Amino acid sequence: MKTILNVIWLVLSGFWLFLGYLLAGVLLCVTIIGIPFGIAAFRIGVYALWPFGYTAVERRDAGAPSCVGNVLWLILAGWWLAIGHIVTGVVLCVTIIGIPLGIANFKLIPVSLLPMGREIVRTDQPFTATAGTQRTGW
Repeated sequence: MKTILNVIWLVLSGFWLFLGYLLAGVLLCVTIIGIPFGIAAFRIGVYALWPFGYTAVERRDAGAPSCVGNVLWLILAGWWLAIGHIVTGVVLCVTIIGIPLGIANFKLIPVSLLPMGREIVRTDQPFTATAGTQRTGW
């Protein structure tokens, strides 16, 4: 079922959203300071291209720099990408077949607004890669 939803998603909205993230990533990578934001845009763009079967989780080791990064991201690219998800989600929800896709678009809005300190993982492994490698005190 995930594959079918991903293919329909790719045709109806995923490719266009991916292009938006790709454009944002390229524009942000023009300066040296914007490279971490560009990398985040590319990471979320791949997630927006094929979202079913993956989820975004917060990283517990992300600190104050990710908070500052989120504020800068929100100003530079977050609003525009979130608006793209809102418009696409509303358009998809017009049809009965598009409702699950529209809901998926709405679920991508928090990630598009505040991507720093988040990691995209498979839904069958809903924990960050760093969560399993933390010391337990042994």
